[in-house]
Formats: sequence, C-alpha cells, structure tokens
Amino acid sequence: MNLERWKTGVFAVAVLAAFGVRADEGGDRPLQIEYENIHYVVNDDGSYTESRETATRVLREQALEYAKNETVGYSTSIQKAEVLEAYTLKADGRRIAVPPGNYQVSASSGQQGDSPVYSDRSTLTVVFPELEVGDTTVFSYRLTANTPLFAGHFSVIESFSPATYYGDLTVSIDAPVQLDARHMSWHMPEPKVKRAGDRERVSWHWRNREPVERETLRDSVFNVERYPGYAFSTFDSYAQIAQAYGGPANAKAAPTARVRELADEIAGDAREPRDVARRLYEWVSRNITYAGNCIGLGAVVPRDLDVVLDNRMGDCKDHATLLQALLTARGIHSTQALINAGGTYSLPDIPVASVVNHVITYIPDMELYLDSTAATVPFGSLPTSIAGKPVLLVEGHHADARTPANDIGGDGQKLVTRLRVDPDGSISGSQRLELSGRLAVAARDQFRDMPASDVEQLVKRYFQQASLKATGKVSFPDPKPLLEQFSIDAEFDVEKMLPVPAGIQVQPWFISFAPVSGVVAGNLGSDEHPPGESGCSGMVSEEQYELEFADGLRVVALPQDVSLEYEGVSYTASYRQEGNTVRVHRLLNDRTPGPVCSPEYNAGYAAMMRRIMPELRSQLIYLRAKE
Repeated sequence: MNLERWKTGVFAVAVLAAFGVRADEGGDRPLQIEYENIHYVVNDDGSYTESRETATRVLREQALEYAKNETVGYSTSIQKAEVLEAYTLKADGRRIAVPPGNYQVSASSGQQGDSPVYSDRSTLTVVFPELEVGDTTVFSYRLTANTPLFAGHFSVIESFSPATYYGDLTVSIDAPVQLDARHMSWHMPEPKVKRAGDRERVSWHWRNREPVERETLRDSVFNVERYPGYAFSTFDSYAQIAQAYGGPANAKAAPTARVRELADEIAGDAREPRDVARRLYEWVSRNITYAGNCIGLGAVVPRDLDVVLDNRMGDCKDHATLLQALLTARGIHSTQALINAGGTYSLPDIPVASVVNHVITYIPDMELYLDSTAATVPFGSLPTSIAGKPVLLVEGHHADARTPANDIGGDGQKLVTRLRVDPDGSISGSQRLELSGRLAVAARDQFRDMPASDVEQLVKRYFQQASLKATGKVSFPDPKPLLEQFSIDAEFDVEKMLPVPAGIQVQPWFISFAPVSGVVAGNLGSDEHPPGESGCSGMVSEEQYELEFADGLRVVALPQDVSLEYEGVSYTASYRQEGNTVRVHRLLNDRTPGPVCSPEYNAGYAAMMRRIMPELRSQLIYLRAKE
C-alpha cells in the first residue's frame, strides 16, 4: 500500500539540489527524463502488472554517479520483478546492454527459504556500463503482483516534480469495468478513456519541457493537488479502505488466554480505565521493539499475537493489534486508525490506500490516540509526525476524524543560570534546566541509558570540547518514566573560560535543549528563497541569568532592552545592573498554533527571527577595575 512516490522526478530534484543547478537553465541541467512510459494492467481480483520504461539523458559530469544506477523495490511475497531491457544508449547511437554481472539483487529472506518474519522487501539494481556525458540510460522493467493488496481492489497515486524535465510522459491503466474504478489528475491534460468489451483503458499524456526553478518547491508539506500527477482507485470511500484493512486486523486482535493473563499482570492494581490503558500502552511501548514494513506491499495483515510476543518485536500493525487485544482483555474498547506519518496533512478527494502508511490506536471513550511504536512518547501524547492529521478509523470512521495537534505552549524550556566571573576569567556557577513537552521527552531519551560513569564526567567532557578545564556535577530525576517533564541541575567551575577584558554574548554556559539563540538561528529563513508551507508548532524558551563580577572587574556597557511581536510570537529581553551584578531575562513565547503554517506566516515568522538576532549578538562589556 505504500506506493505513493514521485518516481524519477523526486530523485532528479535531489540531484539538482546537490549540484546547485537550477532546473530552468536548459543545457546546464545535470540530467533530464527524455521519456517515461508507465502501464498498469489490472485483473478482476485486483492483482496487476506494472510496466515502466524510462530514458534518462546525462547532461553534466556531476550527474554520472547518480545516473549509473537504477533500482526497483518490490515485495517478494506478492510480487515478481523482471528487467525487460537495460542499456546505455551512446551519443553516437550505439547500444551497450547491461551485462549480467551488473545486476544486484538484495533480498530479505528467512532461513532455508522460509519467509522473513518482519520484512520481505527486496531491491533489484542495475549498473549501466560505459556511461558518459551525452549518453542516455534506458531501463524497462515489469512488476507482477499475483496477490492484490486488498482483495478485489486496486489503487495507485503518483506525482511528478515540476522541477524535472520530462520530454514525454505516458501513463495508462487498463482495468475491468466491473471494478467500477474512478480516476483523477492534477495539472495534467484530461485523460483519454477507451472502452473495449468488459475493459476500460484510462491514459494520460504529459510533458514538462520548461521545468520550474527548484527553489519554488520549498514546501515541506505534501499536497498532491499542487503537483502534476494522477490517481486511480476502485475504492468508493476512505471508510471502505479502513474496513478492508480492519477485517483481518480485528480478527488478529481477539485476545487469547495468553494475552488475557498478560493484560492482568500488566494492569496490576490499577482499576480506573485510564490508568489501566496507560500501563498497557507503556508496556507495549517499552517491551515490543518497533521493526518491519508497517503498511505497504505484502504488509497489510498483522502477525499473530504469539509471534509478536515471542519475538518481542513488531511493526506498527502488530503494535496496534497487540495493544487493542490487551485493552479488550481489560474491557476497554479501542479501534485501529490508519494515518500518514510523512508530510501529508490532507487526503485527496479520490480514496487511495497508499496515502496512509502507519497504524495507531484510538480509544473512543477517552477520545485518545496512542502510538505505541513511539517508545519514548508519554501516554496521551503523539509524535509530531502524526499530530493534527486525518485518520481512517477502522470502526466508527467519519470524515472529520483527526488526531489532535500539539498543545500550544506545551513544549518549553526554562533556564536559570547563576555565574560568578573571577578576575582571571575563571567562572563558577550553577544551572537549572526545566523542560516540558517534546523537549522533556527528548531529554529523558538522551539520559535514560546514560551510564553513571558518563554522568560523573559530563561537566568535564562538555567543556573539554572547547579545550577548557572544568569540574562539576550533574543531577536529574529518574529519566525512565514516560513523562513530559524533566529537569537537569548542574554545578561547574571552569578555569580561565572568559577573556579579560572582554565583550561577551550572554548565552547558555552548559547543556540547553532549546536555547533562544538556537531557536532563532534555526528559523532565520532567507529573503532570496522565501519558505513554503510547512508543518509547525510553537515553543516557549525562557532564560534567566545572574552574572556576578568579582572585585577587580567592572561592567561598563549592557545591551539594549528589546520587545518584539509577530502574530502569535513575542520576544522580550531585559538587562539590569546592580553594582557588579547583572541580571538578564529573555522570553521567546512562540504560540504558533500549527500543525501547518502557510508560506505567508512562515515568511513573517522568519522576518521576526531576523529582528531578534541583533539582540542575541549584542555584548555585555566589562573591564578590569583600574582600566
């Protein structure tokens, strides 16, 4: 089901980016697609053959390494891959066939010919011989899917990069009329539809001989309607896709005696349904390793619960199915939900199975989505990659079903630093770092398995990176629980860290997960290349510094106070001096709602960050007392 792709086009864009070449520079393009022919023949039961032929011409030397290889990925359990033709077409017209020794097959397989337990993905790669600038690679292959992904159904969606040169592109899908398929295309001419007996052929013809500049394709959110492409599906609704997946999945989720005993053991003395659900979720998250195909070719039916429990490993379907079975064993109703874990936040009007590639759990009575494959994410939260997205509910599907977006203001860092600066530039200080939301989750994950010996050496090794000699200690609460709060306390003494006299930027002196300077620097953007649409969410970062300068030093200049605002973002910075002590306070309060931000919002946000940067670069200046 994971067939969504940009095919050759997306890789050509990557090549353009790597070489720093604009797509509209004619002969300066590194390569171009002379033609591509794509043809599907669908059978009555939804099985099919897919044939592709692509001719790629190399225009610049930098593209040779990329163009030497062509790879086909497929599922050995339901597909057979055949190379029909592969050769290098020399500029003078000679054809040099790919020799047998230039083929490489990489397969996932079990022992003694058995099927692999978690992934049957294989790749077939060909290497083109004697390839030079001006030559063209021609690659033709056929995939035969003897078993449909879902019985009686076929669907496909594909987009092409408008930044890639396509001399000619032809797509055709030949399917039985009885499958009652529907189709749609975007930024391509209307298809030709021909009916012959009990079969119907839909074909598109498109060319892109004036590709756009790659800089115009800056969206990190993928919306199929923005790009040339097509979709074809025998599904009449997304609910039907959910049901096609859910039938086999629900059958696997029936709790066995082993699962019931395990559920009781995990729940222990918990009686409230939410407490029980939390314990079951945390057990699956911590004890079942995440691995496998998830949703894709040859991977739409969860494994038996005993297999998952025996191996303590499973893909997203296995996780969701096991958690559903455990919840059912304790009287808590749940259902599985299909979702896109990539850059897609909307579903095309035509229902296509490949737009969902991940499975999570939904508990209706608690209005709670859970993803137990995210081993570090606390109960009640979701990874950013699936927050605020539409879902296909196996039971009770409705068009408005969507995971919640990240809580505004839920992610944050508060840093409090007290520092004494000695006359020789040595410092002694303490720092408390308080983290919430995703930052706390990341910090817990980083410290969860850190050996005690490494913790003891943390201060020393941190400052050693800057060739400084330091001593100190770090303490923090037990990082193992899956919680969205975490704190780190540190004390440190560093010899001759600062020059005297000097002008210094006031920045974190020790570990910081989201310093104001880091957040701002990472979002400056560019006037030359404005940002596109992106996934987004806010974050609060607060910093307090108390800098005490020893006798023999005097502060002579402080940066200016700052107060700035942009829509849901505000920034303030203040500097106060009392004798030889300076207090600094910064607050970046970013309450961007998300989960998606428009190009206009992102441009304004980047401009706001550029307004903040001068303050962060400003300096506190101190001299020796006699100077």
